[in-house]
Amino acid sequence: MTEGTEKKIERREENTVFVGKKGVMGYVLAVVTQFNNGAKEVNVKARGKLISRAVDVAEIVKNRFMPDVKDRSIVIKTEELTSEDGSKSKVSAIEIQLAK
Repeated sequence: MTEGTEKKIERREENTVFVGKKGVMGYVLAVVTQFNNGAKEVNVKARGKLISRAVDVAEIVKNRFMPDVKDRSIVIKTEELTSEDGSKSKVSAIEIQLAK
């Protein structure tokens, strides 16, 4: 991997908000902060039952706080996770790319 590729991957992870079990407004604040710090794009990612929370975060950012932000892309996929006992399970995932 070249140095330029590493920086690109690092920047992409830097502008990513992983949605978990905290309140929706905390993630909204994280996305808005990313944009206010100069990011042109922010990715909102979630898996499983938290997908609906990620959609809520994206919609609140677009409708209440930053009307100039649009969906650039929405990717849905299935990820395979390996548990501690070695069994594998499949879980749905979403990545919503927001852009100014």
